Amino acid sequence: MDALSMLLENVHLFETKYYRLQGSGNWSFSLTRKDTIVFYLVVSGSFCINIDGSARQAHAGDMIMIPNTHQHVSYATNYHGDTAQALDDKLLGLSSQSIMINDDNENKADSDAHLILIECKYDKDMIRPLLSVLPSILPEIDDLPESRLEVIDVAIRLLALESEHERMGKTAVINHWASIMMIECLRTYIERLPEATDNWLRAMKDPYLAKALAVMHDDPSRNWTIHKLAEVAGMSRSSFAQRFKDSVGMPPLTYLIDYRLRLAARYLRLQQNSIGRISELVGYASDSTFSQAFKRVYGLSPKAYRQQYQKQTHEKS
Repeated sequence: MDALSMLLENVHLFETKYYRLQGSGNWSFSLTRKDTIVFYLVVSGSFCINIDGSARQAHAGDMIMIPNTHQHVSYATNYHGDTAQALDDKLLGLSSQSIMINDDNENKADSDAHLILIECKYDKDMIRPLLSVLPSILPEIDDLPESRLEVIDVAIRLLALESEHERMGKTAVINHWASIMMIECLRTYIERLPEATDNWLRAMKDPYLAKALAVMHDDPSRNWTIHKLAEVAGMSRSSFAQRFKDSVGMPPLTYLIDYRLRLAARYLRLQQNSIGRISELVGYASDSTFSQAFKRVYGLSPKAYRQQYQKQTHEKS
């Protein structure tokens, strides 16, 4: 399996919600979301989106991903005004519903847009390193390959169909397609990364480092050494260690430890395995060694971390 596939193996989107938005006239809205990935699919018309002063225009057939969403403003392409309708309250408690956003305007037909808004929750710990290096809006380029345009077209048609009808398995379909859209945006972004970049994701397309990253994610419990990883990469030990550090920003074993502990935290939150079993799954020879390593990073022992998460979950429910 390739490196990106392995990287995303334990990245899961959940609590996916979607809305059909009909913009008409001199329309605009603001949306504030925390710890959420947002997608916009443009079914018809066009619109503009602005995040931190960076504006982007999208047209029918386009898909936009906002990986680190906070507040952003969407508006008609010929919008004139300085206030935006807050959409958060309208979406509160809703799922899969059509929402009209309009403002009478004589150029109404030119301003109409039909959008599908998709928002997904995610496991913050598992996806943190990935989100930390992504731009505010994906994709960044307009000259997309034909194969990607076909994927977007299929996604728009399928989601438009799903949003119009109530059928069994609708939530599962939307969750799966949200994941597919995220992967499509990510691999396009990674494929277009220039060689001269300090973005660690460039290692995903490095013919040597990608092999090492894939096996670390595929079998994190194995007793990996620099020598073994260098053999997988097909490089000398010293060349591999230096190349990995230059590309990823940390030594290979530091990266592996970070991944192991993030994975352990996920297992603790899932509450499906004992702490001893989790210790084995992430490659620690003893529970005490695992506990010490975990506490150094999270400030809590694995047991206390699990108890704290259980308490927080109970309070939310």
